[in-house]
Amino acid sequence: MSKVKIDNNAFTYPMPMTLVGAMVGDKPNFLAVAWVTRVNFEPPMIAVALGTTHHTNPGIHDTKAFSVNIPGVDLMEKTDYCGIVSGKKADKASLFTVFKGEVTGAPMIEECRLCMECRLVQTVALAADELFIGEIVGAYADAGCLTDGKPDVVKLDPFTLTMPDNGYWRIGERVGQAWSAGRRLNV
Repeated sequence: MSKVKIDNNAFTYPMPMTLVGAMVGDKPNFLAVAWVTRVNFEPPMIAVALGTTHHTNPGIHDTKAFSVNIPGVDLMEKTDYCGIVSGKKADKASLFTVFKGEVTGAPMIEECRLCMECRLVQTVALAADELFIGEIVGAYADAGCLTDGKPDVVKLDPFTLTMPDNGYWRIGERVGQAWSAGRRLNV
């Protein structure tokens, strides 16, 4: 199959939808974010990329903390709203039951089945974004979304974002075991 050249900015791979939280002044604020990834194993770290103009950024800078909350498909409408309305104009935290992390006090969402409390480790300035790298200092999960004490992707029922079609997609079926599926190949 031959390749066709496409737009360099045509991201089509799925990205996990999250709600990033931070205290902005004395109020919790949440922002829909799909540009998020794990960046270190030990200590566990996660990175989120936010446009420099977002209302949430000053809160992360000031408090040196943020949260990453994993919404299920049942929260798709509220998650999308948190991505289209600025915290400068709306109290998005009022959509949720908010609790605070035990280590940093970062605001988290009770309705999200998995929440990670992060201490800011580093900020990387990019052309139009800031990349916030945080150490996961607390993880909180609903007992009902765990299997053998670990988050179960089926029970979490997360969703992803694809670009440039701007679609939300539910996670599909399991197709293999990582670090095992390729073992039979001996090239």
